[in-house]
Amino acid sequence: ELLQIFIQNGIGILDENIVEFQNSDRIRASIFAIRNGANIEDVSEFLSWQNFEELVSRILYENGFHVQKNLILTKPRMEIDVVGIKLGISILIDCKHWKRMTQSALNEIVRKQVERVKKYVQKTESAPAIPVIVTLHQEKVDFVNQVPIVPVMQLSSFLDEFYGNLDNLKIIGK
Repeated sequence: ELLQIFIQNGIGILDENIVEFQNSDRIRASIFAIRNGANIEDVSEFLSWQNFEELVSRILYENGFHVQKNLILTKPRMEIDVVGIKLGISILIDCKHWKRMTQSALNEIVRKQVERVKKYVQKTESAPAIPVIVTLHQEKVDFVNQVPIVPVMQLSSFLDEFYGNLDNLKIIGK
């Protein structure tokens, strides 16, 4: 019965009496579960880090952002997991699909993300950009040096309130 529900919702392909799933079906099944009441944090624990980045991208997209994933900057090589652009402001997200982080590890993650954002603004000559860290679980702190640490379960509400809280966020660029 559950397999039939998945098939009806575009998750998996029925080939004779066999249901075949592709890699992309994992994220579709996750989004389906979340939309049907599953806790996003619980669902995210079953995702790979790549699928976690895809889930974050989808949340941005559903909140009206233009989204780019896995942006590579060169000299030196740096990768930005997810870029969301809306109303002339870029949000550059580093996704952390880890269980828990120490404060020193979190400080280093934020430092590196700020450097990536500075390089992004310099290379793209873009509008202002804001570094954000999205985590699997709630961390002990909400901000490190004005960089928001956002658990995936709060990402949609963070995006809803984002423009009203710009004064509290680290903005890099013009």
